[in-house]
Amino acid sequence: MARWKLAVVLVSCGLVAGVLLSALVPVSQADPQPAGAGAATKGRDPLSYRDVVKKVLPAVVYIEAVTRPVSRPRASNDATGETPFDSALRRFLEEQRRGMPRSDQAGSGAIIDPKGIVVTNNHVVSGADQVEVHLKDGRKFTSRSITTDPKTDLAVIKLDANVPLPYIELGDSDAMEIGDRVLAVGAPFGLAGSVTHGIISAKGRNLGLSGYSLYEDYLQTDAAINPGNSGGPLINLDGQIIGINTAIKSQSGGFQGVGLAIPSNLARTVVNQLAKDGVVRRGYLGIQMQDVDDQLAAKFNLGDQRGVVVMQVYPDAPAAKGGVKEMDIITAINGRQIADGRELQKAILATEIGKTVELSVIRDGKPEKLRVAIEQQPEDYGLVRAERGRRLPPGRSEPNIESTSLEKLGIEVTELTSDLADQLGYKEKGGVLVTKVERGSLADLGGLRPGMLIVKAERKNVDTPKALKDIVEKASLEEGVLLMVRTPMGGTRYMVLKGGSN
Repeated sequence: MARWKLAVVLVSCGLVAGVLLSALVPVSQADPQPAGAGAATKGRDPLSYRDVVKKVLPAVVYIEAVTRPVSRPRASNDATGETPFDSALRRFLEEQRRGMPRSDQAGSGAIIDPKGIVVTNNHVVSGADQVEVHLKDGRKFTSRSITTDPKTDLAVIKLDANVPLPYIELGDSDAMEIGDRVLAVGAPFGLAGSVTHGIISAKGRNLGLSGYSLYEDYLQTDAAINPGNSGGPLINLDGQIIGINTAIKSQSGGFQGVGLAIPSNLARTVVNQLAKDGVVRRGYLGIQMQDVDDQLAAKFNLGDQRGVVVMQVYPDAPAAKGGVKEMDIITAINGRQIADGRELQKAILATEIGKTVELSVIRDGKPEKLRVAIEQQPEDYGLVRAERGRRLPPGRSEPNIESTSLEKLGIEVTELTSDLADQLGYKEKGGVLVTKVERGSLADLGGLRPGMLIVKAERKNVDTPKALKDIVEKASLEEGVLLMVRTPMGGTRYMVLKGGSN
């Protein structure tokens, strides 16, 4: 059976000359009301969205991002001032435009304040010197007041308007439930003022854009979203913004029923800080963590308890200062149980910088309480990635490397030498390197790949192939073999390799 690869596509687009709809209905400029206020069906076709659409369209904008050409080469992030997130998005846009005339970025947005505050995506305006914002009534504003937050892919544009502008209120995304109807409004392919409809298909989606987008808690919708919809609003039937349309998941690069939007409750906190201060200040713990699933809970003898297992503690971070250690399992914060990393992340973000939180942890099977003072998150935290090292060819051994076979798992391993560590980008020198994974083996099905580094097995450090083999041979496949693995990109995770028998 063929395996389909799903591509994540950020839905901004390049400008296409002449593709911009002109205004059809003038909008009153006096005494503005929220664009979604009073959106009732008034006895008309109950399946029609006409009233909601008429109310919100005046506040949905089409954005053209204008970038001044630069003569210097884009040699590195340090040379250009770009973050890794900006660089990745720029490369994506350039790939999409390959074979087409060079053009600027474009997308959508929504006015959320009558004073001219526009919310959109960071990747719509990233690197722009100025933007042109087009309203449905034909007005056009040029602005250089652009503030961004790459960690959430949100941006704020301030318009210099002499009169109050139509706007849309930010609603409560937490109140939305799977199955609720929504409208996606924006300018797909430059077609300004386009509206599509659908439902909330899922909540709490994570794209796994590790190192680029630090906060992922997307609403999923089947309302059609295409290039150019980026930054546009996802609207509930009360005419309120409950999401900012951001990306699609697709096998073809076009919309296939899976659109993703940043929840309005996340956007509200970020947008308010960008509009007021121009920057976002947030607290952090400074750990790399993994959700505790049923298999990990069984291996750690947690019973029904859940939470997150600490995979790495960053030096000098608040967690390190508070005594958090690798392999601690965090089950609660300030006495409130957490189910997963997203709940812990939300709790930390809601904590005032400088405040102290109490973490309930399980360490070596015993409960402990730790007090951690929350500090302001460094600007580059979560966006800095390790340099990509050379990867081992999948499915076969690295030539001239003497490997040890672990047939029980279907892998071959070798000691991590200094030369191999340098080649693959590992900073640490300990651990056992995976050189080969047999297709269809337990290791293959569990996600182990050549080039990964096994640093612990059954919670014991392993520095030699023999040490790993001894532990694996004694372990029960029915209960599962617990491995801690690292990747050249700096990621760390636990995996349980489980089979029917030994």
